[in-house]
Amino acid sequence: MGSGKRSLTTTAMALACACACACAVLAAPGTAYASPDPTPTSVPTPTSAPTTTPDLSLPPSATPTSASGRELEAVRKKLDTLYHDASVATDAYNAAEEQARQQSAQIVGLAQEIVKGQEKLDDLRDLAGAAAREQYRGGGLPPEARLWLSDDPQDFLDGAGRVRQGQHAATGLFAEMTRTQQDLEQYAKDASAQWTELETHRKAEADAKKKIKQRIAAARKLESRLEKEEKERLAQLEEEAAYQAQAAWLNSGFAPTGDGKASAQGKKAVAYATAQIGKPYVWGAEGPRSYDCSGLTSQAWAAAGGGIPRTSQEQWKQLTRVDVRDMLPGDLIIYFADASHVAMYIGDGAIVHAPRPGRTVTIAGAGSMPILGVVRPDA
Repeated sequence: MGSGKRSLTTTAMALACACACACAVLAAPGTAYASPDPTPTSVPTPTSAPTTTPDLSLPPSATPTSASGRELEAVRKKLDTLYHDASVATDAYNAAEEQARQQSAQIVGLAQEIVKGQEKLDDLRDLAGAAAREQYRGGGLPPEARLWLSDDPQDFLDGAGRVRQGQHAATGLFAEMTRTQQDLEQYAKDASAQWTELETHRKAEADAKKKIKQRIAAARKLESRLEKEEKERLAQLEEEAAYQAQAAWLNSGFAPTGDGKASAQGKKAVAYATAQIGKPYVWGAEGPRSYDCSGLTSQAWAAAGGGIPRTSQEQWKQLTRVDVRDMLPGDLIIYFADASHVAMYIGDGAIVHAPRPGRTVTIAGAGSMPILGVVRPDA
């Protein structure tokens, strides 16, 4: 890692030139930064989720041949909003899918317990039936009556022991039958409750999927109205915004200043993530052919031997937070106030991430998007 702010800035500029497309990812104009102890509400976000469906029309004067730089900047912001919305919905989809997966496994486990419990109850009933038949074959007299009719004292004592044993066994048998029956009833209730929750999460998953498709379709429709030259100018605007944000971050005093080295697991995670460069972003994907942002980071850390939550929001909630200036390669940077995007820090002010639909896994400047905070999976 560079040994000073000037070195970091130089490195980032070289990176931006070498990877022109890398900086054109979800960037917003202005300074991207994070506080030393970030909280979801303390960091301003240039790109925020709208409360209503955004206006997808181009400015009135923006025809395929006349869009000005200002009008293209408005288009860029609208695209940022749409793709941000799609990213938020993707996180909701991933969370619902993970919960549905866990509950499906729990339902399967409960079903297996019900089957085993029913088999056990059947066996207990067979034993109870055999005991009843044995008593019937004994002449219809209960053991206590046969005991009192005995003339032999030893037989009396032996019989008393057998009666006590038989009574104890019968009591235990019926108590076990009762417990097994109660267990079966509880398993059935639990399975019913899990099934209800599963249906709820499946509905949430379907709703999120619908929203993702709507936002991506709207963004592509907006992009399709631009001519080739305008698309090239739009891409240039995205690169410039990302570069400016990265430069401002490097000079903000919040960029890493030390030469910290990655842990053994961190090195493995970085190696995995960078090996995926060039593979397409696909929402909900966890590899090996495609990824979304948290799919890439969760699989990279799984490959390094450290399981972490599936979504960027849960990664932010559950993993150990570290100061932005102390982050090491392998740490995860969480972006936007709603924790809707995540990338992996690889050192020298750079990240590897899966940006958004239509893009591939790439390297970009760590400050090219507004940083919420940093978490360390192996802290």
